Order: sequence, then C-alpha cells, then structure tokens
Amino acid sequence: MKLKFPEGFLWGSSTSAAQVETASAHNWRGVVARDGHVFDHTTAHEDLRELDAQYILQFGTVYRCSVDWARLQEQAFAPFAVEVVEEYQQFFRLLNEGGARILFVMHHFTNPLWFEQNGGWQNEDNLSAFVDYARQCIEHFGAYVFNWNTFNEPNVYAMNAFFLGQFPPFKKSYRKANRAIRHMAQVHKVIYDLLKSICPEKPVSISLNTAYFKGLNWLGKIPARFTDWWFIDRAAGLFKDVDYWGLSYYAYVPFTPFPITEIENPGQLKQLGIPHDKMWGYHPQGLGLILRRFHKRFGKPIIMVESGICTDDSEVRIQAIKDYLKVCHGAIQDGVDLRGFIQWSTWDNFEWNLGPTYRFGLVRVNLETMEREMTEAGEFFARVAREGAVEV
Repeated sequence: MKLKFPEGFLWGSSTSAAQVETASAHNWRGVVARDGHVFDHTTAHEDLRELDAQYILQFGTVYRCSVDWARLQEQAFAPFAVEVVEEYQQFFRLLNEGGARILFVMHHFTNPLWFEQNGGWQNEDNLSAFVDYARQCIEHFGAYVFNWNTFNEPNVYAMNAFFLGQFPPFKKSYRKANRAIRHMAQVHKVIYDLLKSICPEKPVSISLNTAYFKGLNWLGKIPARFTDWWFIDRAAGLFKDVDYWGLSYYAYVPFTPFPITEIENPGQLKQLGIPHDKMWGYHPQGLGLILRRFHKRFGKPIIMVESGICTDDSEVRIQAIKDYLKVCHGAIQDGVDLRGFIQWSTWDNFEWNLGPTYRFGLVRVNLETMEREMTEAGEFFARVAREGAVEV
C-alpha cells in the first residue's frame, strides 16, 4: 500500500553543528562518551561541506541544522568572527542554490566555555548574551533561512544537564533543571518577538522532545505521569509562543518504578517483550498519541523536526521510517495539521554522551577515515522525499 502525503509537505534531514564539526571551545569538548570516544574530532564536516551537501540535497527540500556558537563568538557581545560567518554563509548559499531551505536551530545543547564559566543557563545575567548571539544569527544568516527554532529540545537539555547529570555541567538538582528551562523559555519569548519584528513572514518555534511514558505497574504510574507532565505538558506551556510545534519523537520509556532503557538496563526491555533499538523502547504508535494530543490542546500546525532510530541495520531503519510515516499519515487523515517530516540524522554523528557508535545516519561515516557511504535506508528515504509518498 502506498501512502501519499499532501502537496507541499516538507521533507528533509537534520544534524547539529557540534555533533558533526570538530569540537571548538565549547562545553562538550573533551567529554569521554560511554563508548570510550572523546568528544573532539567528530565527522570533519567543516572540511567536507561540499560532499555533505550532495547527500543533504537528496533527502528533501529542508535541511535542519545549527551553527557553532563558540566558533562564532569568542566572548559575550563580541562581533561574530568574519571568517566563520563566511564559511557558514557559503554553505547555506550552496544548499539554497541546490533547492534546500534552512531550518535554523539557534541552540543545540552546546555553550561556549565563556558562557558556561559564567554560570551558563543558571545565571540570569547570561540571558542578554544569548539574545545578542541570536540577533547576530538573524543578521548574518537570516537571508538563507526560511524557518527558525530558538532551542533544540530544551526539556532534554535541562533534564540531562541539571537533573540526571549526563550532559555538561553534570549536575543533579531538580531546582537547577527548573531554573535552566525557565531561563531558556524567558529568552525564547524575547527572541520570538525579535524575529516577528524583523521577519514576520518566517515561522518560529522550538524543537520539543516528546516520548511515550508508561507505568507498567502501580509503582511506575506516578513517576511516568510526573515525567510526562514535566517533560511534555509543562515544557509546552513554558514555550507556548510558537507559530507551530516542532516536535521530535524517538522513545517508549516504561517505568517500574524506575525508567527502563536499553542504555541503562541492557536486556530488560527484551525480557519484558518490548521492541527496542540501542537506546530506548520502540513504539511508533506513541507518536500518533502525541500528534493528536498537541493538535487537540493547541490547534497549531506541527512539523516533525526529528525522528529516527539508533541502529547499525539499514533494514531496521527502513522499517522504522515506514512505521513512523504510517503513523504520521494516519494522524493527517484524522485532521492533525502535520506539515513536515525531518529525519534524524543526515549522516552518522557523535551521539553526545553515548558516542559515535550510536548511529542514526542515513549516510554511514567511517570513524577512522571519515569517508561517507549512502546506506540503503538513505536511498529509501531519498525516494520517499522525491515522491512524497511511502510504500508500507
């Protein structure tokens, strides 16, 4: 059966600068990942932009990406480095000329060391520095951008950096997690208003991570409900000033009462009979619940700004693309105003605290030589993007 998506539906792929460029003076540089790799030399994207553009252009008319704040701005309120601006402009121009529009993400988990050393997202005095960075992004890159995201998954960032202690600065404080996400929401509102005053025709949102949280027993129900509230409902309420909802979805997380993931509890999901990838439980139907939930609560358009699966197996990735697109198509048929689907990720990258062996790429990267190779899943997604339809 072939499922056809609406005319004008957006197709594309996504990366983040820190995960594909050699680490600069940001807070992730030197972090040792779970798989033993050091966050330093990632995929050498800064040296291979023309080659990478050839892959990007095959995966649709949208490329969602970020820039390296630390390379652009050496201290608070400093003018952007001219040579770095020109490097990004040249790349964006190349993509625009090839038919890809830029969905620009201002913040994707990394902060310059000068920002971090001054208290990061805990320090309210830092917020004006981020607004200045955003203003310069608009000035230098706005001509190439058709759609803006202020933050990538601020709920993931706040939880992992300040509550779970898995991202820099590796804190474990519920109070600090709340403070960070409130500050990010405060800045989002300022930048939203700024963008609407400068380029009102260009939509603005965030990338909000969502998941399917479920208590498997009575002990698990309360933590699952609380996590769902804090992670989804509360975060959406804090960042309510958006023109559409940019959503990401990857995970089914069961609670018994503690969350069970393949990362922290290898083998337990299998024992419970729950399908999974290398990181989380796999439940595409949960995305359908999320899409209908946001449609019912907010009534705004939605773009899936990230969706993917952590696997080395191209056939598994192809099936996941089919499964997720079938869910998306069903939601559209039910009246959800879903306007696009962006696959994570364009090529394999450095998966934050886990490392580069946790692969999401449509294009395989050889970690020794940095050579790229199109996968069968990449060819499949490129065909879906060209045809605007998927065979399921």
